[in-house]
Amino acid sequence: MNKIEEYIAKKDNWKQELELLRAIITSLPLEETIKWGAPTYVYKGKNIVGLAAFKNYCGLWFFQGALLKDEQKVFINAQEGKTKAMLQWRFYSIEDINAEFIKTYVLEAIENVKLGKEIKADRFKKEVTIPDELAEKLSENEELNSKFETFTNSKQREFCEYISSAKRASTKQTRLEKIIPMILNGLGLYDKYKNC
Repeated sequence: MNKIEEYIAKKDNWKQELELLRAIITSLPLEETIKWGAPTYVYKGKNIVGLAAFKNYCGLWFFQGALLKDEQKVFINAQEGKTKAMLQWRFYSIEDINAEFIKTYVLEAIENVKLGKEIKADRFKKEVTIPDELAEKLSENEELNSKFETFTNSKQREFCEYISSAKRASTKQTRLEKIIPMILNGLGLYDKYKNC
């Protein structure tokens, strides 16, 4: 039993529906794989569609669903505010599954890949809230401030959250003393754990 079959076997209440969806999708020119623990179908290295089963429904995730025409009005954004491109098509019974509609959507998604159409992930910048302890050190030390500014938004946030998450003032101070040399040396808080 391969990983796709294992996934379907574990989703006992949606087994029939998932097998049907898989049969429809594998009849198209897609490579079948597992990503994020679920069956995913790829065309020329680009994620097209994924299978998923939950308590009350099973469904298809179209990675670039927002680019599709959706003439059947089947899509919902299951992660409103988190994703712009990925849309979900839910099925509540085997009768909901229409092979021709699904093939039309998947073929359109493949065509979009061929045309180079893609909605890039919006790397929106979350606001960096600098804790008072760090803000004070940054205002006192010009070199520290300029080095801190060279870090990406996410690395700045890691430093800030590291200090802010401490409950006691003494812990905040200890953490501040730890990160100052890191900032001055251009090292992110978790750099030593990366590429291990």
